[in-house]
Amino acid sequence: MPNLFCEHFCPAIIPNMKTKNPLLGNLSTAEFLRDYWQKKPLLIRQAIPGFKGLLTPQELIALSCNPDAQARLVRNVRNKWQLAHGPFEADEMAALRGKWTVLVQGINHFLPQAAELLQRFSFIPHARLDDLMVSYAPKGGGVGPHFDAYDVFLLQGYGHRRWQISTQDDRTLIEGAPLRILKEFHVEQEWVLEPGDMLYLPPQCGHNGIAEDDCMTYSIGFRTPAYQELAEQFLIYLQDRIDIPGMYADPDLALQQHPSEISPRMLQQVVQAIRKVQWDNEDVANFLGSYLSEPKPHIFFDAPARPLAHERFLEKLQKHGIALDLKTQMLSYANSIFINGDAHTTGKTSHRVLRILADTRQLPAGTRLSHEAAELLYEFYLDGYIHFATGGRRRA
Repeated sequence: MPNLFCEHFCPAIIPNMKTKNPLLGNLSTAEFLRDYWQKKPLLIRQAIPGFKGLLTPQELIALSCNPDAQARLVRNVRNKWQLAHGPFEADEMAALRGKWTVLVQGINHFLPQAAELLQRFSFIPHARLDDLMVSYAPKGGGVGPHFDAYDVFLLQGYGHRRWQISTQDDRTLIEGAPLRILKEFHVEQEWVLEPGDMLYLPPQCGHNGIAEDDCMTYSIGFRTPAYQELAEQFLIYLQDRIDIPGMYADPDLALQQHPSEISPRMLQQVVQAIRKVQWDNEDVANFLGSYLSEPKPHIFFDAPARPLAHERFLEKLQKHGIALDLKTQMLSYANSIFINGDAHTTGKTSHRVLRILADTRQLPAGTRLSHEAAELLYEFYLDGYIHFATGGRRRA
């Protein structure tokens, strides 16, 4: 089986805002953020020269049969769209014919190379990152014209895909379809992307990808949570953190003409109690850090089967360095660190080191650690959130 991983591919260093960035078509990061991010599409020829992919079609299909992976199969049979969710059976996938597409989410949870690829996009905050999705389709395959509520970079790996885009306002969907497919799609621009080419699309930009031959596309998605979602989750976050003393009381209760009526006195007393629920920027920041780093429901971490004792852990850490587990999300704010939904407040010295781990997803051997940082890292190790760095590349 051929290795499609580009030999010259390596982790990115966050570029200077004014430095020309080949990943962005030699625009500077500042120019891209100013002129394109969340504003308009951008086609980038040879964003990553020599890039042909991180895994083969056969490996992606095998991953779609893995119970730990989130996979979907989209088929178009006699102009009718069909959607199935994995895990799939190998025999079922081998028997597919016609126009179909298999999509697997969270490839960065399985491949170190995928996590390295995402590091190239660190000019966008980690708090916005969703995941890396990879799709494979034979000639003619696709998922139909649609729009997404998030930012996405569509990086072409193996093969060629034709992308059609539209900034139309008509968002009417095909009724009864299992996918959110646009009923009318008015193509404004189209291009054929070859390996290494990339297309950036802002939210709500209609697009339709059609495989020109057997092809694979790498979708780097950045979430844009709805305010309604954030507000609902913040209220849930608050319910375990508020403390309103006292109980409702009415020692001067008066006879009511209508016993079914909520009296103005009761209403006012409860209003005054509820108004004691308050929050500030720190509360919202702590909520965001915990919420945005919270693993998706299907994600679990494996604690070490035979954990090292504390001192032995620190010795090995100093010798080999550590890296975040591929599934770990780690964020920072002020003097707080958030890892997989847990919040930790630290001192300045510890925070500086832990923020490096959050930024780069690794700490090199020989890193000087405060007692506090060492204690937290050992806790993360026992939870399966971090592992010793090996320098090797693990394939799916």
